[in-house]
Amino acid sequence: MLKLVKVLAAAASCLLLALSADAPAQTGPRPNIVVIVIDDAGFTDLGAYGGEARTPNIDALATRGAQFSRYYSSPLCAPSRAMLLTGVDAHRTGVSTIPEVLPPEHRGQPGYTMRLEPGVTTVASRLRAGGYRTYATGKWHLGHGDGDLPIDHGFDRSLVLDASGADNWEPRSYMPYYRDAPWFEDGARAEMPREFYSSELIVDRMIEYLETDRARDEPFLAYVAFQAVHIPLQAPPEFTELYEGVYDSGWEALRDQRWRRAQELGFVPADAPQAPLPPNLRAWSDISADEQALYARSMQVHAGMLESMDHHIGRLIAYLQSRGLAENTIFVVTSDNGPEPSNPLPERGFTQWMAVNGYTRELDNLGERRSYVFIGPEFASATAAPGALFKFYTTEGGLHVPLIVAGPGVAPARVNARAFVTDIAPTLLERAGLAVAPNEAVPMSGRSLHGVLSGAADFVRGPDEGFGVEVSGNSAFYRGDYKLVRNLPRYGDGQWRLYNIEADPGETRDLSANEPELYASMRAAYDDYAAANGVLAMPPGYDVQRQVARNAIAKQFEHYWWVLALAVVALLALLWLLFALVRRLFKRKS
Repeated sequence: MLKLVKVLAAAASCLLLALSADAPAQTGPRPNIVVIVIDDAGFTDLGAYGGEARTPNIDALATRGAQFSRYYSSPLCAPSRAMLLTGVDAHRTGVSTIPEVLPPEHRGQPGYTMRLEPGVTTVASRLRAGGYRTYATGKWHLGHGDGDLPIDHGFDRSLVLDASGADNWEPRSYMPYYRDAPWFEDGARAEMPREFYSSELIVDRMIEYLETDRARDEPFLAYVAFQAVHIPLQAPPEFTELYEGVYDSGWEALRDQRWRRAQELGFVPADAPQAPLPPNLRAWSDISADEQALYARSMQVHAGMLESMDHHIGRLIAYLQSRGLAENTIFVVTSDNGPEPSNPLPERGFTQWMAVNGYTRELDNLGERRSYVFIGPEFASATAAPGALFKFYTTEGGLHVPLIVAGPGVAPARVNARAFVTDIAPTLLERAGLAVAPNEAVPMSGRSLHGVLSGAADFVRGPDEGFGVEVSGNSAFYRGDYKLVRNLPRYGDGQWRLYNIEADPGETRDLSANEPELYASMRAAYDDYAAANGVLAMPPGYDVQRQVARNAIAKQFEHYWWVLALAVVALLALLWLLFALVRRLFKRKS
């Protein structure tokens, strides 16, 4: 009976949503739009979601807007950004994964070109065609070839980084895959300052663009994509010092703390089981006191980087308030995926690369210029609480991220409707009073959130409607309260599992054997999703870490082939000289 009531309620809610879609989303002047993307923030990282970092400006948006409790993205940055900006599944945009992990078998295949493919239209292009000014600052990572930059996809002005990450203090690469930090402004390589801090620079440039166009009357879209908190974690010391001692108890204690806080805030059912730490991770008590100090300080930098980012978000909001624009601005705050687990130090050649590039990992300047900071898989697992695992994987720790929407026409509320990253673009278009053309080459797959934002609906999708996600073999399909999921090594085993994530958000009780019909139905639904969106199977034996290493070596050869060529020439010249010397010696003896 209860199940029937839930189904009827969902159907009624979807009917209200459908009816509300025809109603105008905005009765006054068309709203300005600010989209803020945090890089690698876990579900409970922000203050409003129970994190230790002080994020008062984001928290204020959550208080006066809609705070989502069941919002999902992809487990990797570029696919998430492609979907957010287009409303289209990542495989249909051309950005199914990131270039760093792409196997050679997939290169150049439809959906795997690592660029927005023909027929894919961004929300910026649609808004600009509808009379909006459009600006972007921060991380792009959707291509920098001919026709691939923001200026080619609807943005009037932009200063963007087309890489998975970079140093936050200067224009410097953060991993061997990149030769430098590829920043672009308005379609050309940017002349970057020798010294800056990324969060400050990203907001400064956005304010500069808005101020330059101060006399214009059109509404605007501001896409602000921070590097916080992607590795290398770096923050001004005055922020890092605020968290002295907060993380000294280690990752097990932090995960328990985050779990309890999520229960107190109502994000997790009181009787739900907690997901254990992934197997083969170290216990806090098993590492040395020196390592404990280094990792605790790394988490301080992580929190300081979040607070610093929030500080600069506050500057942007204050600027809009000073011009009387903030009240008619829709703010969207989200993360592209769950927390970053990478520890690159054991990878072959990485410490040598750090030394060559002047990076250190010393306690006394951790997070400052030329320091290389990461939190590793153990603290990433803690910051992913209440979910299991983290970035790269389609567990809740990789996909379940914060979403806050505030502004005109948004009712202050906790939104428990399950939503997906593709839903952002159609929502913004509806709020701007713009229709989506039904005959587009690559139509949107997302749904407008207008109904749940206005309070007219409780659901985004009906009980029999689902959505899928796949990145580099890690896959999931959501429908109602259930989730089908498969993850590959290193932290997965390639097996499909079925969970009721409403009751079991930690994914601890596999229902595949107990619910064979539901399992089969979910498998069929995922297969339909994969076929419809052109998902390619992973090559046998694919390992993401090995692929990153191979791709980095190939990139290094591409960047520095001339060094190798000179070395070969020098070696041949040396061998020729040795040969000539030996011949001369033999001639003298004879």
